[in-house]
Amino acid sequence: MNEEENISPLFSAVRTALQDLSYELIIVDDGSTDQTKKRILEYADAKTILVELRGNYGQSTAIAAGIDHSKGRYIAMMDGDLQNDPTDIPYMLSLLKEGDWDMVAGNRVNRQDGLLLRKIPSKIANALIRNMTGVYIKDYGCTLKVFRREIAEDLGLYGELHRFMPVLAKLQGARITQVDVKHFHRRFGKSKYGINRTFKVLSDLALMVFLRRYMQKPMHLFGTFGFIAFGLGVLINLYLLVLKIMGQDIWGKPLLIFGLILLLGGIQLITFGFLAEMSMRTYYESQRKKTYNVRRVYTKEEPNTDTLEITV
Repeated sequence: MNEEENISPLFSAVRTALQDLSYELIIVDDGSTDQTKKRILEYADAKTILVELRGNYGQSTAIAAGIDHSKGRYIAMMDGDLQNDPTDIPYMLSLLKEGDWDMVAGNRVNRQDGLLLRKIPSKIANALIRNMTGVYIKDYGCTLKVFRREIAEDLGLYGELHRFMPVLAKLQGARITQVDVKHFHRRFGKSKYGINRTFKVLSDLALMVFLRRYMQKPMHLFGTFGFIAFGLGVLINLYLLVLKIMGQDIWGKPLLIFGLILLLGGIQLITFGFLAEMSMRTYYESQRKKTYNVRRVYTKEEPNTDTLEITV
């Protein structure tokens, strides 16, 4: 969005870096209001595809649009602000092919951004994401990544989930590695990010933790807390019943209110767990999705249809 000054050097850098590869360059214009579109059309060649969005939808949606309009077996992603270096892409691609990886993520070793507003919040966010999701990537904020097509197509990028692409890929069983990449100062234009995205990242992180741990078993989350709350509520109310039988006045006691809240809250959580289970089944069965992902199927000969097949 609004990167008109970066278009010419971007084309030059990509063409130089990828001159020995067969590639297509997909540029997504995310609702620019300056001369970005004009500059793209001016420098475009037969390998260039411009996807012009009707409005400013955000980075996640722009990446999804680029994937949808791509045709290649492998997909590389990078920002249009020239802070990523396309010369890193050939090595990342070779690593993807030769190492049997599904995703190669970039790690900005010498990040050229402000310390207080960019680097420190990013380090904190990266540490939180690693520890809470169990996907150990050093630099979640680096857009420079290379994917196999089948992984990129099923990322499910909504809202602002582009930071969590490694987690989304891991949900598909992707094998992920990371390499150090170069990072430059922004020469032209202004950054679209600020400290205000902190709470958005925390909200999305909570969603990623849920998807990573409880996507296929939501009842294990809601049911566990629900039965604990319900059980504590029952114990508290039995205790108060004994006090009532002994002649004590229990009306208005905070413990009574707390016990009732636990009872009702436990019932609600258990009920919500049932609803989440039904929604999960609808999600998979209505779209004929599988609860597993197959990497490859190895066979030496065509099976006979009359032969008994044993699943181990």
